[in-house]
Amino acid sequence: MNLPNKLTLSRVVLTAVFLVLLFAHGLVYKLSAVLVFSVAALTDFLDGFIARNNNLVSDFGKFMDPIADKILILAAFLAFVEMKLVPAWMVIIIIFREFMITGLRIVALKKNRVIEATLAGKHKTVSQLMTVFIILVFICLREVGFTWEFWTPDLESYYLGAILFLMSVTVLLTLVSGFSIAARHMRIFHEG
Repeated sequence: MNLPNKLTLSRVVLTAVFLVLLFAHGLVYKLSAVLVFSVAALTDFLDGFIARNNNLVSDFGKFMDPIADKILILAAFLAFVEMKLVPAWMVIIIIFREFMITGLRIVALKKNRVIEATLAGKHKTVSQLMTVFIILVFICLREVGFTWEFWTPDLESYYLGAILFLMSVTVLLTLVSGFSIAARHMRIFHEG
């Protein structure tokens, strides 16, 4: 197994570690969760970079890399739903888009076609990663606020409003990228 594939698989393992740390009590655990998520997100960049620059692109990597990305992002969003920071319906939309496009990609592969990542899809991924990171920072700030007793209900509502705005932008970009890919490649279902 080459280095890019090991980095891809490490992202799945880091996702599990991230979730354990996120749900543990205490600022140190929350900060550690931010660090682990950041490292996992960095592996997403590194595995592709190393694979392309060293001619190590593999079928396993092409298949597993987007799955590892989805595991990391969706695990974070589902954790935020459990923590009552993000409305469940927003995450359901994101999950639906991911399953729809993954299904389309599988059908395309069976017909020896590849659906490449689009610019809208890349913006969607960056938006999702940034939203998760900002929510994690919010969780750390709130933990500090509770510890030092400066966290107020007004401050909480401002941050929840900011999270709702970020999630709205992320959901919108998710829908736009999903519909653009689906519209461009729906003919795959009608071929043959």
